[in-house]
Amino acid sequence: MSSTISSRNIDRVEIITIERPDRRNAVDLETARALIKAFKDFDQDDGADVAILTGAGGAFCAGADLQALAAGERKPVDPDGDFAPMGPTRLRLGKPVIAAIEGHAVAGGMELALWCDLRVAGASAVMGIFNRRFGVPLVDLGTIRLPRLIGHGRALDLILTGRPVAMDEALSIGLVSRVVPDGEALTAALALAAKLSEFPQTAMRNDRMSADEQWGLDFDAAVANEVRLGLHTIRSGETMSGASRFSGGVGRHGEGV
Repeated sequence: MSSTISSRNIDRVEIITIERPDRRNAVDLETARALIKAFKDFDQDDGADVAILTGAGGAFCAGADLQALAAGERKPVDPDGDFAPMGPTRLRLGKPVIAAIEGHAVAGGMELALWCDLRVAGASAVMGIFNRRFGVPLVDLGTIRLPRLIGHGRALDLILTGRPVAMDEALSIGLVSRVVPDGEALTAALALAAKLSEFPQTAMRNDRMSADEQWGLDFDAAVANEVRLGLHTIRSGETMSGASRFSGGVGRHGEGV
């Protein structure tokens, strides 16, 4: 494990933390590579159902490390392969990832947050395409994910202006999933991850995959893909097991399963 990130497992939840608080967790080349490895390891780990990405020292991530760039560090920007300048943003994992955001999640740090499936933020957190100020492009799929998440018009407002987004607006436009008191983002993300981990995993992961993959498919192909993944879930035995538990009285009237 790199010294710039840490990883720990709590009850089938993998917490991956960027450990560069002196740079507001800006991502240099070493950190990008370490994040890719950490998330690939998580995806292959049968002992982890959900991952949480967060940052140390009260900041999520301030984006690419521009000081390292100015000092001569170069990251490859290649349309092929799974390396992206911020690390894992081109990876398509089979399991969900939650961003636990405190402080700034800006520039490439916002692109990291957009890569996650869900975003839980402290009330004073700030998001924004701050790289607009410095001529740094969005190359971690921000121009793709942001319009899909909040709509094209709202996305262009943020992409073109680079303005800061407070959490009341972020919640209202769907940029974040939950807003919690400052300092409680990780705790809230852990509770959410624990809930996801309690569900039957095959159905949840396949439904997530269908929702993600449909963006690249026409309607008929998306229908076929959903059916294919649904049949995989049914054939796994998970659906019949759930039906049997329901028939036995489990999970009715909103009770936990």
